[in-house]
Amino acid sequence: MPTFHASTSGALTAPCHDGTLVDFRTLVLRYCVATHALTRGRSIARPDLQDAVADIIEGLPMNDTNNPNVQGYTLIRSPEALRERYPLSQQAVDRIQSYRDTVKRILGGDDHRLLVVVGPCSLHDTEAALDYAKRLAALSAAVSDTLFIVMRAYFEKPRTTVGWKGLINDPHMDGSFAVEEGLEKARSLLVELSELGLPLATEALDPIATQYIQDCISWTAIGARTTESQTHREMASGLPSPIGFKNGTDGGFTVAINALQAISHAHSYLNIAPNGQVAIVRSNGNCGHIVLRGGNGKPNYDAESVAAAEQALAKASMPADLMVDCSHANSSKDPANQPVVLEDVVKQIEQGNRSIMGVMIESNINWGAQPLTCDLSALEYGVSITDGCIDWSTTEKCLYDMADRLKGILPARQRHA
Repeated sequence: MPTFHASTSGALTAPCHDGTLVDFRTLVLRYCVATHALTRGRSIARPDLQDAVADIIEGLPMNDTNNPNVQGYTLIRSPEALRERYPLSQQAVDRIQSYRDTVKRILGGDDHRLLVVVGPCSLHDTEAALDYAKRLAALSAAVSDTLFIVMRAYFEKPRTTVGWKGLINDPHMDGSFAVEEGLEKARSLLVELSELGLPLATEALDPIATQYIQDCISWTAIGARTTESQTHREMASGLPSPIGFKNGTDGGFTVAINALQAISHAHSYLNIAPNGQVAIVRSNGNCGHIVLRGGNGKPNYDAESVAAAEQALAKASMPADLMVDCSHANSSKDPANQPVVLEDVVKQIEQGNRSIMGVMIESNINWGAQPLTCDLSALEYGVSITDGCIDWSTTEKCLYDMADRLKGILPARQRHA
């Protein structure tokens, strides 16, 4: 019979065979699971324990009688359990680490290539996502001497008011908010994409959802609405991938620069551990850069705006590392303007700019965007259901042209000289 101890937090704990302490509630649940399995005439293996626990408690509502504004809680699998269900191969793990290191070398000026984060505004169709990824992988290989291409794999969408919140939050696109299914769908797709040998980028919006997928990610964005958030800055300081902070929705640089300074330091903050338990996370700090995306209906990709961003970074004693987002306010949310923005950026580099280290492009198989309606069968294949995107043929043309024009310029460019 185990001996129970009261911890300093007041929780009851019991020692495991290896000396670690387990919360009493977890221990009781494990005994219940084992008993449940034995009464059905089967034993339960230790690696299957978390899945068995999740299967039993999945969908079980937990009520908070002290909060009339909450209907209840539904327990879901831990990040660790989902990673075990959809694991990365060791080859993929090694490649992802090398991709992150490449991004860091680009930031440091040790890799001359331009970082290109390109792909759908959001992913809602796994078949189309894999189709796009295979096309992008082939294109990436063809321009790899000049461009380091990372595919957008965005599963969460920030909303000013309301709207579809992305595949993680609403995988059925019907307002049912089957978040656990969304997490499974997102992770299984990321694992498939990772096996194609393509670096992946995402936006970290929910600090908990992020824990389920970050091991697949090579570059992470923090959006304009959350760049100023202390919670997101703390989280970003502990993520394994380099960070791109969007400038604020007003188009200013200050909040993004403050965010860069914040994540460069160690932080202690609340989040969840891999086993799903609430924990204090102690980060080491992280590296990142600004993403110029325009704001207040005005662009900030032009040479004058880029120079202003460089001056603001210099004043804060931060390196001049800038990515230009060809979409959002820089394109007035019109995909036809994205090639125009990209052309301007390429010209700036041709004319001697040294601070622009990357670009972001919203691209899909087919052009534009379509509304999300109740009839999902009516959705057009390869068309965004969020922001409008350029199509694949335009993407190919833009990237091949950019690579051709910059292949003799980037190797000689001394970004941090």
